[in-house]
Amino acid sequence: MSDLLAIEFPTEAKAEEVRATLLAMQKEYLIELGDAVVALKTPDGKVKLNQLFQPVASGAVSGMFWGSLVGLLFMMPLAGAAIGAASGALRGRLTDLGINDDFMKNAAKTVQSGNAVLFLLIRKMTTDKVLAALQGTGGTILQSSFDETKDEALRGALASVQAVQGTSAPA
Repeated sequence: MSDLLAIEFPTEAKAEEVRATLLAMQKEYLIELGDAVVALKTPDGKVKLNQLFQPVASGAVSGMFWGSLVGLLFMMPLAGAAIGAASGALRGRLTDLGINDDFMKNAAKTVQSGNAVLFLLIRKMTTDKVLAALQGTGGTILQSSFDETKDEALRGALASVQAVQGTSAPA
């Protein structure tokens, strides 16, 4: 069973940095992510999703390849490629892998303009190593499906940097 986690960050750059850290940890088999999306609320109130996997583009490329191949059989490779790309893009548009896009857009509308939300679909993780990597990153948990123990540990790891930043005096 997968867990959903949504963390709000003050900037898109910080959310992207944390996502890059978690993706590097995935290569070390410390975490297994089903999806990792950064949602940014623009000043005009719209929400932009930065997804890792683009199903529309992937479907268009795949459809163009297969359409060209079928088009070669009928001596019309360009027409086959065009039809294949269009049908592949449509198939990709209708496919929603990972976290539901509408859910992410609605959740990100609740944050302040300019803030970003990192949505994570976590299949498995080595909790202590992931929490150590998130230590000092900041952020606020918007939504979590973790049990209370993991949730409190994550809040503590994220809050520890806020407490340190809040107590530092200017020099």
